[in-house]
Amino acid sequence: MVEADADWSIQDIARIAGTTSRTLRHYDELGLLVPSRIGANGYRRYDRDSLVRLQRILLLRDLGLGLPAIARVLDDRQDAVPALRDHLTWLRGERERLARQIASVEATIHAVEEGEEIVAEDMFDGFDHTRYKEEVEQRWGTDAYAASDRWWRGMTAQERAGWQQRQKQLAADWMAAAERGADPASDEAQALAQRHWQWLADIPGTPGHGAGGPPAAYLTGLGDMYVADPRFAANYGGTEGATFVRDALRVYAAAHLA
Repeated sequence: MVEADADWSIQDIARIAGTTSRTLRHYDELGLLVPSRIGANGYRRYDRDSLVRLQRILLLRDLGLGLPAIARVLDDRQDAVPALRDHLTWLRGERERLARQIASVEATIHAVEEGEEIVAEDMFDGFDHTRYKEEVEQRWGTDAYAASDRWWRGMTAQERAGWQQRQKQLAADWMAAAERGADPASDEAQALAQRHWQWLADIPGTPGHGAGGPPAAYLTGLGDMYVADPRFAANYGGTEGATFVRDALRVYAAAHLA
């Protein structure tokens, strides 16, 4: 049990967290993780709250967020416990997915080594996109999910990889624009909004697919969801980044989809 007034040196924290003193000093310089106190010898000391904050920083970093985005997420959600609970839910889901992948790969190795029949459906357990099946069906209907599921399963591995790269690049470009402080109505943001609309339009099952693309209500509704749901907000650097995306999509919808 950790006492409330316990604290640790920068070397202790670096060792415990699997990072470096240099990294912790850099976090201090950025105001991301300020020491709880400076000892008489001038050394940085970190308390219990510092450890909790560092854990959140490392969890967010593992999600692929840059340090400016991490700072905004921490500022937006200063109450650590609810934020950590949300992240714990996500981690548990990832643990389940990875466990399924591990079992799938182990079964494939065994089948290949033993010359046994391979069950194609079992080989890709944990690799599919069905984790949000129920949620998608509740939001947009069973037909929407079925259409997108058929489309995804009909892709080759190369086509899937290309699609995922397109999605990641779009999210990265949104985050970069948000970090630069771009105006949602700027040419840069509106070009991203058009790319986002086209990305959605290319997905079978999306309202408007094959008939002019997603309507304004769908696009703005997604933007609202990005802000409200931490899982989606994380794709854009947290709540502030997701808010930038939402606002840019609203401007685009008003200008082009009204």
